[in-house]
Amino acid sequence: MQIQDPQIIRLIERLGEHYRSNIANRFIRPALLQLSIDNQTWSLIEVFMERGDQFRYQGYELDDLYRQLAAAADLVFEARTNLIPGIRGRQSIGAMTGPDKVLRDMAVNNFASNLRLLADLLNELFVLLVEADKAQARGHKPLYAQMPEVTDLGKRLIE
Repeated sequence: MQIQDPQIIRLIERLGEHYRSNIANRFIRPALLQLSIDNQTWSLIEVFMERGDQFRYQGYELDDLYRQLAAAADLVFEARTNLIPGIRGRQSIGAMTGPDKVLRDMAVNNFASNLRLLADLLNELFVLLVEADKAQARGHKPLYAQMPEVTDLGKRLIE
């Protein structure tokens, strides 16, 4: 199923902007890359969060979106579990001075709330996709119910 709903497309674009600016920025990214996330998951996250413009006009495949959402939920879960507790003391964040130090401190201090916002946006997207999926299924089993990777997606996104 091809997703071309403008509301969904705008939400995906918003997710990508938030991710690039507040989650995977130059101050936090080195610590993110130390999380135990496999390369396939990182690839799904990258396509989802950083290359959304290539799908804007042709639309998204629903099964791909579900896989990308599941990968992003894995990132949120891993970051919440393994990064937030010790992010301020991470060596990978590095020592800086001047304006970069202020920006780094802002990124680190706001990381937990930015991650929470990312989880909320992902959950909102999941709800919209499930609604579209159910509407398209018309008496058949919706795609999300057939994909094991999204069965506990909501649990991984909620604290």
